[in-house]
Amino acid sequence: MLTDPKLRSQVDALWDKFWTGGLANPLDAIEQFSYLLFLKRLDDRENAAERQAKRKGVTYQPKVPKEMRWGYWTKFPAEEMLHHLKKVIFPKLSSLAEEGSSFAEYMRGAECKINKPSLLVEAVNLIDEMKISEQNQDAQGDLYEYLLSHLSIAGRNGQFRTPRHIIRMMVEMLDPKPRERIGDLAGGTAGFLVNAHQYILEKRTSAGILEYDAEGQAHHLIGDLLTPEERAFMKSPKYLRGFDNDSGMTILRIGSMNLMLHGIESPQFFYMDTLSKAFDDEREYDVILMNPPFKGAVDKGTIHPTLPSDTTKSELLFLHLILRALDMGGRAAVIVPDGVLFGSSRAHVEIRKKIIEENRLDGVVSMPSGVFKPYAGVSTAVLFFTRGGRTEDIWFYDMAHDGFSLDDKRVKVAENDVPDILECWKNRFDKDFQERRAQRIAELRAQLQPLKEERLKLQAEINRLQFEAVLTTENTESAEKNKKKDSVNSVRSVVNSLADAQTRLAELQSQIAPLQSELDRLTRQFWVTKEQVKASKYDLSASRYRQVDADAEYHEKPAVTLERLARLESVMLEEIKELGKLVNGE
Repeated sequence: MLTDPKLRSQVDALWDKFWTGGLANPLDAIEQFSYLLFLKRLDDRENAAERQAKRKGVTYQPKVPKEMRWGYWTKFPAEEMLHHLKKVIFPKLSSLAEEGSSFAEYMRGAECKINKPSLLVEAVNLIDEMKISEQNQDAQGDLYEYLLSHLSIAGRNGQFRTPRHIIRMMVEMLDPKPRERIGDLAGGTAGFLVNAHQYILEKRTSAGILEYDAEGQAHHLIGDLLTPEERAFMKSPKYLRGFDNDSGMTILRIGSMNLMLHGIESPQFFYMDTLSKAFDDEREYDVILMNPPFKGAVDKGTIHPTLPSDTTKSELLFLHLILRALDMGGRAAVIVPDGVLFGSSRAHVEIRKKIIEENRLDGVVSMPSGVFKPYAGVSTAVLFFTRGGRTEDIWFYDMAHDGFSLDDKRVKVAENDVPDILECWKNRFDKDFQERRAQRIAELRAQLQPLKEERLKLQAEINRLQFEAVLTTENTESAEKNKKKDSVNSVRSVVNSLADAQTRLAELQSQIAPLQSELDRLTRQFWVTKEQVKASKYDLSASRYRQVDADAEYHEKPAVTLERLARLESVMLEEIKELGKLVNGE
């Protein structure tokens, strides 16, 4: 997501420039922006490679012709710059990748629709000001997502972009390897494929070479520890494959450019409705990472015959498709709406049963509803499963915070369960880790119990003092007028005692809060047996199985309530008597 306010304002300014410059179709504006951004980042990548070669003392062989370098053609006068872009650069875009790649295929149809030299100059200057090379690794996807938000179509048909930190979490948990076939069957801007590739390079780059930025993103991913066989496979068409059914080709071009910019020289990111009869891939993938669209239904007549005929819900069909496309032992991490976890229809129950009874369900991460805001407020979860295998105990994590506010603004916050999720997943079979965690939970409960008991007593005392204060305060004025010092002192004593009790309660709450917060976090991870899930019609809702330590709420005893009612009635009778005396002139 694009969180930098300065970058947002620059994008807004560029959007306005395109609009006033004659690009009335918003999708045209997005596409032209993507081309320029690609050319800028391509030049940045070349500059970085040249610097790296210089540090190593080797001669760098340029991969991008001089005439296509951003630093070369953007220095031309305005009219010459536009002519060069249209007549020299765009015709050569497809030549940057190998024949047979999606980049080469889709960039043949790329067209420069900027017709005003002044607009091109303004766009170039604004992109230079954005300092794209200093942004995070997936800046192009972030910027594209932000531009889509202007159109109010980012969530249409469930096609909204997955936040980068969620992608990275899923990739790390699935742990793809260099010689595994990795796929995304509804790829969007290719974020999952890019992150999987970078994760593999990070794991195969010497620690002394790696550098990490403030977001924890690794840089200098050269993969120096890769074997020749691994390098050869990572250049083959089987390595990374993605598909999307964007018939307008804008997303496919952006996805292909994204892969190119991250070192995939022959991107395999093609147009395909993977639920359709035209897509026959079976046992073709070792790893699948996906956030498939899950709003609306698909045309029953176009669905592949191997997929169920009793549902048209895309989220259910994609799960069946993934199981078909995975090779035996292949692993998947898939985002699904919460309805998949607990839906009671036959189609919902059957896919959960299929995953659990015929394959191995490894884990379920329940995510809060704000993760996909501002595009959608739907609650989601990530399913981790392996084709084949045998489900026994199922690992769950009930995420409450993802490091960003759960409103439309999605600003960074301190609360973040993602690091704990990764640690728990990594150590889920480590008995020592689990025992230490269970021991800490027991310690916290033991520390909290007396504090919570004391809190209940204080709440009872505050409730009593508040009642006494109500009764005595009403008599304060008359007590002061009649100079009844004892009554005045009694009122003051009650008020002071109430203030002291409320202060003690606030202090007690400050002691309880951090302990309770830690306990809540530690209990977000838990295990559920297959038998428990089976007995619940294969329901996978974390809330069904998670044991939450519910705090005892303060409730006054009925006898005390009755006694106080009696006292109030007595006070009211006394006031009625006093009013009677006034009425009768006594």
